[in-house]
Formats: sequence, structure tokens, C-alpha cells
Amino acid sequence: MDKKEFDVFVIGSGVAGRLVAEKCAKQQLKVAIADNRAFGGTCANRGCDPKKVILGPTEVLELSKNLKGKGIVSLPTLNWKALQKFKRTFTEFIPKAVEDNLEELGIELYHQSPKFIDETTLTVEGKTVSAKKIVIATGNIPRKLDFKGNSLLKTSDDFLNLKKLPKHIIFIGTGYIAMEFAHMAARCGSKVTMLDHNATVLNQFDDDLVSELIDISKQLGIKFVFNAEVVKVKKLKKNFKVQYIKADKKIAIKAQMVINTSGRVPAIATLNLEKGNVAYTNAGISYNHFMQNPLNKNVYSCGDVSAHSKPLAPLSGMEANIVAENIINGNTKKIDTPLVPSVVFTLPNLASVGLNEEEAKKRYKNIIINYKSASDWYNAKRINTKAYAYKILMNKRTNEIVGAHLLGPQAAETINLFAMAISKKMTANDIKGLVFTYPSWCNDIKDML
Repeated sequence: MDKKEFDVFVIGSGVAGRLVAEKCAKQQLKVAIADNRAFGGTCANRGCDPKKVILGPTEVLELSKNLKGKGIVSLPTLNWKALQKFKRTFTEFIPKAVEDNLEELGIELYHQSPKFIDETTLTVEGKTVSAKKIVIATGNIPRKLDFKGNSLLKTSDDFLNLKKLPKHIIFIGTGYIAMEFAHMAARCGSKVTMLDHNATVLNQFDDDLVSELIDISKQLGIKFVFNAEVVKVKKLKKNFKVQYIKADKKIAIKAQMVINTSGRVPAIATLNLEKGNVAYTNAGISYNHFMQNPLNKNVYSCGDVSAHSKPLAPLSGMEANIVAENIINGNTKKIDTPLVPSVVFTLPNLASVGLNEEEAKKRYKNIIINYKSASDWYNAKRINTKAYAYKILMNKRTNEIVGAHLLGPQAAETINLFAMAISKKMTANDIKGLVFTYPSWCNDIKDML
């Protein structure tokens, strides 16, 4: 059988892989792309985009509850079935649209995950292909948990496609995805229990603001069980029984659904990377300054599967541009790791950028810590929310902002101003000297300094 040859073979059709393929094809390179799932990747099909659609009506409900009796007479009712139908208007067209666009550029499509045969050769769909450059952009997948009954667990994909919300849901794990889904489910009427082997949630975020978010979550009816080690999940007639050990005691709880939200890992297990001489770690595909693999110089990586920085869609696009540039023009462009803000889309949002308190204390001799609840400020009072707090960190010697941590209704937006301020080494006085719209959430950052 003849072996097909390409200039570039891309594995993964999400933000990163798709962008590399398109840019290379526009430069008249012979390009192929493969994906073992619907084309378009996680973010557009089953991740950040559909998640935000489902979040929308819960924001309306939250605001209505806060303002009931203050202009709002009766509360809206959430209809999960209608919400899912609305969500599909954002996702159903994605795979075909992506495939059509790629094919118009002359890119050959494969609908299976390839495996390396050697440094430049792959097998895919029963065919053997070779490529001068291979780009791994396979993203992340749910972490597999190792206990009896793990096959009974649902994943984030299942939650986002539920036709009906169960009366009681158990989430195993308390990271970004777990907390966001828990808030959605609780507001839509489900009883929610969260199990984690750690002593708290969201360990990447500020401890003080996380504690406040936990309290708010409990007020929603969300139950947290910390320091719990799940040992077994069993299918009953109507429910699932989850057994866990806490303080040397074996405890069991029941629910209609159990969801694995213990985190995500690089999707590399099926690629036969050893045969391709591709260096990798538990964090993902290894890389150098050019997003090139240190062992196999024919291989590049970008997006969530790369061990570079945080697994976020905007960063994936930036990495993809670097990879495409280096494939097209030779290794001329190095990756400059940017400052990356993070957000948990709970209600309220929890957002962070720059150094945390512990990191700031290690790096600087003296720091200023502005930590306060802002629930009595105008913007919080006008929508009657108590969930508004901040912690801003500054280098005392220079007055530069080095870290910002926000909890509030618009924290996901406001954190971007702090990201710009830290990137540009702005001081508190620099920010205070600017004019923002008033009264706005963004204008509040002056008072946080």
C-alpha cells in the first residue's frame, strides 16, 4: 500500500490544531488533520462555550433572587430542557462548519487518533502516512479514577448533555469544573454533594476568597465532604452508592448520578509516543522555546496537551501561532510565556492573576496586602449581593501591583484590568490616575488599591 506524505500532520482539531492547520495550508503546504471526536475541539463542542450558555439563566435567577422585593415581584423558573435546546444552537453546527472550512483549504481529514510508528510516520484509519512536521494538539481528557466501579462515573461531557437534571448529584473532585457545575445544578434544583481527598477546594486560588466561596456554596445547599477517599461506586436499582473513607471510617451515600470531576490530563496515552521518540511528562508534551519537542525535532505541540503554562483556550491560540510561524519560516519565533488570568465561573466568579500571597511574600521583602469585603460598596448594594471581596498584593518598595484576587459578580471581567496592569508593571498611582466609566465594576479597582 502506498504511503501518503504530507508537509504537516496535525493531531487534534481544537483551537490550537485547527489554527496551525489553517495557517500552514494557506502557505500552500500539504496538510492533514486528525481527530477521534467531533471536529472543533473541547472548548467549542463540550467545554467553555456551552458551559457559559448554561450559566446564563442561572445568572438571571441569582440576580432576581437578590432583588426580589426590590423591584422584582416573582422569580423566574429555570427550564433545563429549554436551556439545553438553546445550548445546542451554539454547538450543533460546529463540527460540520469546521470540517467544511478545513476541506475548502485543501486539508485532508482523518477521523481517528493516529499512532506513531517512528519519528515521522503515523498509522491512522488503517493507513500509513508520513509528515515532515507533526503537530500534537490533542488537548486534555478527564482523569481516570482507580477504584471499583469507576466505569459507572459520568464526565463533564455527560453533564453538559443531560436531558434532565437528577435530584441528587455527587461530584468527585472540587476543581474548576466541579465547582461551576455544582453551582449550576444547585440553582437548577438538584441536591449536590462534593467529595474530595483534599481539605478544601480550588487550591490554585487565594485561600481567604476560597473560604468565602465555600460559605456561599453551602448557603446554596451544596454539601462538601473533605479528606474523603472514594473506594467504590456501586449501581443499585435506581441510584448509585458511593463508598468513601474519612477519618478511618467507611461511609456510604446515594445519588442518582456520580460525576468524575477530579481533573483533566493530557490526551497522549494512545499516541505511542515512545515509538515516535517524543518527550513528555505527566504535565504533557515537552517543549523548547520554539514549542518544538526536545527529542524529536519534527514534532511540535500546542494547546492544552503541551506542558507549557495553563490549559486555557486563549493561550492555545497564542501557542498555535508560534508553532505555525516556526513550521512555515523555520524556528524564528520563541514563545514568550504571558501573564495568564484564571476564572472559576461560579456565582460569584472567583478570579486570580499574578502572584498569590505566599508567592509574593517569598519574592518581595515587603508587600502591601489589601484584603477586604466590599459588600457595602455601591455596586454590590445596588444588586443586593453580599458576595464581593478582593485581595490585592503590591510591592511596597515600588507600589507595583503584583497579584490580584477577586470574588464577585463581575470578577471574570474586572480581573482583565489587573492582568494588564501587572503585565505593564503599573503602580497603584498609575491606576488611580486613570479615568474609568462610573459607576462601573471596573471603576471599583481604584478603591481596591
